[in-house]
Amino acid sequence: MADAHQPHAAHQYDSKVAEWAVLIGSMAGVLMQALDTTIANVALPYMEGSLSASRDQITWVLTSYIIAAAIMTAPVGWLAARFGKKNLIITAIGGFTIASMACGAAQSLEQMVLFRIIQGMFGAALGPLSQAIMLDMYPPEQRGKVMAIWGMGVMLGPILGPTLGGVLTDTYNWRWVFYINVPFGVAACAMLLVFFKDTARDNTLKFDWFGFGALSVGLAALQLMLDRGTTKDWFSSPEIVIEGCIAGVALYLFIVHMFTAKKPFIPVVIFKDRNFISGLILMFVMGLVLLASSALLSPYLQNLAGRSVTQTGFLMVPRGFGVMFAMMFAGRLTMKMDPRLLMTAGALALCWSMWAMTSWTPGIGVGAISWVTFVQGVGMGLVFVPMNMVAFATLSPQLRTDGAGLSNLMRNIGSAVGVSVTTTVLATSVQTIHAQLAGVASPFNRALGVNGPSLMMNPQIPFGLANLNSLIEYRSQVQAYANDFLFMFLISLPVFVVIWMMKRPSFATGEKHEIEVVE
Repeated sequence: MADAHQPHAAHQYDSKVAEWAVLIGSMAGVLMQALDTTIANVALPYMEGSLSASRDQITWVLTSYIIAAAIMTAPVGWLAARFGKKNLIITAIGGFTIASMACGAAQSLEQMVLFRIIQGMFGAALGPLSQAIMLDMYPPEQRGKVMAIWGMGVMLGPILGPTLGGVLTDTYNWRWVFYINVPFGVAACAMLLVFFKDTARDNTLKFDWFGFGALSVGLAALQLMLDRGTTKDWFSSPEIVIEGCIAGVALYLFIVHMFTAKKPFIPVVIFKDRNFISGLILMFVMGLVLLASSALLSPYLQNLAGRSVTQTGFLMVPRGFGVMFAMMFAGRLTMKMDPRLLMTAGALALCWSMWAMTSWTPGIGVGAISWVTFVQGVGMGLVFVPMNMVAFATLSPQLRTDGAGLSNLMRNIGSAVGVSVTTTVLATSVQTIHAQLAGVASPFNRALGVNGPSLMMNPQIPFGLANLNSLIEYRSQVQAYANDFLFMFLISLPVFVVIWMMKRPSFATGEKHEIEVVE
C-alpha cells in the first residue's frame, strides 16, 4: 500500500500551500462529522412541530445517524486500500455535504431519518481517514502538533455542537443546523481534489461480506438496545431482550470469523500491538465521559438551574477552551517527556472535575461551572493527544487506516454506552431518592404541620400535596445528578492502570515499520 512507501510530507508535497490545503480540507471533514453528533440535540424540540413527530419519534434523528456511522466506520481501512484515500475522502465529504443539505430541506420525519442515515454512512469515514492522512504526512517527531490539530476537531466538535446549534436555531431556524455544513463541505472537496496526492490502491482485494454483515447487524442491534433500553425498562422488555440476543450472537460470529478467516476486513495482526489495544480502551472511556458529561450537563443547567438554551450553550464553551489550551502544548510535551506521565496528569484533572461536580447544586455560579469544566477540558486534551500518538507509534503504516477506523468505532460505542448507562443511573436514582424522601413527607412529620408548611405543603390537601411532591422531585433530581457524576468519576479510575500498561515509545527521527519501544 502507498502509506508504507510515502509516509513523509516532504516526499509528497513540495509546497506548504498544498500541505496546508490537504490538512485544512481533511480537518474540515472531521470537524463537520464531529459537530453533527451533537449539534442537532438542542434543535430537536423545534423539529417536532415542523416534522409532526412525537418526542419519542424525534430521537430517531440522533439514533439513525449514530447507528449508520458506527456500522460504516469499521470497513474504512478496506475501502481506502481498495479505492484509494483521495477517492474515498472526497466521496465521503461530498456525500456528507449533500446529505446535510437534504436534512435541512426534509419535510417529514421519514425523510429526515433517511437523510440522517445517509449522512452517517458518508460521515463515518471522515474521522479515521483524516487521522490516517495526517499520520502519513508527517514523520514521528512532527506528529505531536498534527495530532493536536486533529484532536481539536474531534474533541471540540461534540463540545461546541450544542452551543452552535443553539445560536443557529435561535437566530435563524433549526434547518441551518444542517445547512451550515454546505459551504465548508464544498471548500474541503475543492482543496482535496486539487492538492491531495492519491495513495495506491489494490484492485485485487475482495470484500469480507460475512464479517461486515455480522459486525453491522451486531452494532445496529447493540446501538438500538442502548438507545431504547432507557425508555423500555431494559430487559423487562421483549424488544430489548431480542436486540441484546441478536447483538451478542452477531458480534460473537464476527469475532470467531475474524480469527479464523483467511482475509478478514479487519486484520487480526492489529490486535497484537499492546499500545494500540490500550489506546482502544482509553478511547472507549474518553468517548463515554466526553458525550455522557455533555448529555448530563445540558439538561442539568436548563431544567434544574433554569438557564436558557443559549446560556447553557455558552457555559459549555470553557470546556472547549480547556481542550484547546491543553492541546496547544500536549503534542510538544509528548515528544520531550514520558507520555504516560502526561496522560496520568490529564486523567487526574478529569477525575478531579468529576468529583467536584458531585457537590454541585442548581444555584452554582457561572465562575465555578466555568472553572471546573475548563479543568475537565484540560484533562481531556492532556489524555487525548499522547494517547493517539502512543497508540499509533508502534503500529505498522499499512495498518494505520484500519487502526484509525477501530479507534473511532470504539469512541462511538463508548459514547453510546455512556449516554445510555448514565441516563439509566439517573432515572433509577431519581425513583429511589424520591421514594426515600417521600417516606418522611407524611402527616406525622411535625415539620409539615406548623406555620407556613402546614398550609403550603400539607400532604392531606391536594394543593399542598402537589407542592410537596414537586419539591421532593426537585431534590431527587439534584441528588440523582450528583450520583451520576460520581458514577463517571468511578468508571474513570481504571484508566490509570491502562495508561501504565502502555510501553513508552521513542519518537525517533525517520520512519520505520515499528518505532523503538523503551520499557
